[in-house]
Amino acid sequence: MHVAAESIALLSVLGVLLVAQDAGASPSNGPGLDRPRVSLWHAYRGDEERALDEVLHEYTRVSGTEVEVLALPFEAYGAKLAAAVPRGHGPDVFIEAHERLGPYVRDAIVAPAGDAFPVHDLERYDATSVDAISQGGVRYGIPLASKCLALYVNDRLVPGEIADLEELLALPALPPGTYPLAYEATSAFFHAPFLHAFGGAMVDERGKFAFAGSASARALAFVKHLALEHLIPEEPSGTLVIDLFASGRAAAVVSGPWLAGELGSKVHYRVQPLPRLAAAGQPLRPFLTVETAMLSPKGAARPEARAFARWLGSTASAVVRAEIGHQVVSTLAAWQVPAVKGDALLVAFHRAAAIAVPTPSSLAMRAAWEPANRAIRKVLRGDTEPEAALREAEERFNDATRALPPRASPLGAVLVMGVLFAAATVYLLRRTRAPRFRRELGASLPAYAYATPATLAIALLVIVPLAAGAATSLFVGTREEPRYVGLANYVAILTARGGGLLAQGSFYRTLLVTMLWMTVNIVFHVVIGVTLGLLLSRPALRMKGLYRVLLIVPWAVPSYVTALAWKGMFHKQFGSINAVLGVFGFEPLAWFARFSTAFAANVATNVWLGFPFMMVVAIAALTGVPKEVMEAADLDGASRWKRLRFVILPMIAPTLIPAIALGAAWTFNMFNVVFLVSGGEPDGSTDILVSEAYRWAFTRDAQYGYAAAYAVLIFVVLSLMSRFLTRLRAPEGQTS
Repeated sequence: MHVAAESIALLSVLGVLLVAQDAGASPSNGPGLDRPRVSLWHAYRGDEERALDEVLHEYTRVSGTEVEVLALPFEAYGAKLAAAVPRGHGPDVFIEAHERLGPYVRDAIVAPAGDAFPVHDLERYDATSVDAISQGGVRYGIPLASKCLALYVNDRLVPGEIADLEELLALPALPPGTYPLAYEATSAFFHAPFLHAFGGAMVDERGKFAFAGSASARALAFVKHLALEHLIPEEPSGTLVIDLFASGRAAAVVSGPWLAGELGSKVHYRVQPLPRLAAAGQPLRPFLTVETAMLSPKGAARPEARAFARWLGSTASAVVRAEIGHQVVSTLAAWQVPAVKGDALLVAFHRAAAIAVPTPSSLAMRAAWEPANRAIRKVLRGDTEPEAALREAEERFNDATRALPPRASPLGAVLVMGVLFAAATVYLLRRTRAPRFRRELGASLPAYAYATPATLAIALLVIVPLAAGAATSLFVGTREEPRYVGLANYVAILTARGGGLLAQGSFYRTLLVTMLWMTVNIVFHVVIGVTLGLLLSRPALRMKGLYRVLLIVPWAVPSYVTALAWKGMFHKQFGSINAVLGVFGFEPLAWFARFSTAFAANVATNVWLGFPFMMVVAIAALTGVPKEVMEAADLDGASRWKRLRFVILPMIAPTLIPAIALGAAWTFNMFNVVFLVSGGEPDGSTDILVSEAYRWAFTRDAQYGYAAAYAVLIFVVLSLMSRFLTRLRAPEGQTS
């Protein structure tokens, strides 16, 4: 009855809207269009996307409104919205996680739901979801579905439901080598249930860092105890957790609804809400994410878009999204439908969502993840005690979110640009007046005609982005409310933000690590590449073609695939490298617990990726060494070492030096390896300049201007290096 009444009410509203549009069509419909249109953006894939398509098809059938759909990759979703919506483009309605509300409200990407979520609709949704999509009593969207963590339990290892976590940890009959519990313990997101059970929080209502109190310390101490007692695996990753559970080496794992799709029929399991933690006297409460149908300012002004958004949250829509998309929908009436309430997996996650804590949507939350993650990793590695790690995390949070520099006058920059423009104008005028210049220009006009397309392409693809990045580095704040601060970002970077010049995370320390990283890699690349080139260039060597193909394979495989594979090989417990070391009697090594070993892991991965390029260059250069020169060296009685040192290397050097310069630039900015293998561990000490710039842009309160200043400094350093290598390559007595 409830479903039927709701559907009739919605159809009545839609009918009124259609009559109103027939009387006076909205200009947004465009000329010559019989039906009204609304646009929707989403990042769904798989079953969720199929369910949404079914919902949209039904909505068009009953309302006559066409829905233009754009499915975007999840990684680019937020950036696309931020680029389009504030300028009046983009969708009328978009589906997004509620924790983005803070920046979206600040940047005018989302508008209040208005009559798309009237007061009398409050009883249709669970209260937790409504609270999550509200700020200051204003509802910014319609809750569609919830996602949170729950406990996956192996039925064969754990027969009954777990009431207290301690029951699971004390299971007596587990097979040898089986963990009672597995989860990504080094992630703040997965640590949150323990934090909430002890009464802690990540950020408070004022946007301050709350992960530094006694409750947080007790939660970290408890998890550290689990690691020391080997009740949870060391260095756990998402892939490792799945593998342990699927192979029966973990009795239970903590994960979200996405894990069900990964497991399939590999293991017999059930899902239940996270149990109570007896040590804290409270249940483990995970973070809750509410997927929300949000209205852009453009969409909020259109009745068609508001009606469509309300329909997305209706019971009819929720039932389809639950049955086909397997979503834990927020619409209460859908849980009375037999097909929905009979789905054990959905019911389990629905129960888990009832005790979950909505992820804070404040601006501060975005800056809290990185310092919290680092604190957890330091404690679990045994580097420090929880209290000290949490104090350091709070200092990092405060540094990342400290007050922006004061506004500066742009007069100085305008004067400098004016002087440079005037000087360039005077120089060009003087050149154009010279007769020789006019003759040379006339003779070169055909060449300029050929070079113009390439020049324009380089200007658009290289020069304009560089200029935009340099201009961005002079500002702070958001794209919609930028604040000109002049060189304040550069001053902060070059003065190490008021700390020690070689303190952890300072520009100079990171530059030294980057230079060491580049130098060590290039030395290995050149030595290995030239050695293999010499071996493969020997006339007597058979099957040279096969060897060359096999040795080029590391270069052909995408770098991120190789980086992830090598990261797994360096795992302390399950990595193949430690397994090989164990054969020779060595203890397992925690590769990412110290700078030296983490740096060595990064170098080993990048050398594997980079030596084939230098090998190919060396082989090509060696083909240009004249046989007559080598025969003359033999006749003079030169040894192999002398032939290499005084004949071969000098002759291939002009070819190798440009390759070394190119390899140095690649290695200097080799983000993939550093980010994916060590992740900057331990404690950011293996980060290089480009990964540090990334963290300022995307993990530390989105300080794009500061990150752009880092990028400009990287460009300057690379330019100086290129200049040095060019002079090194120039013939004696000649400068360039």
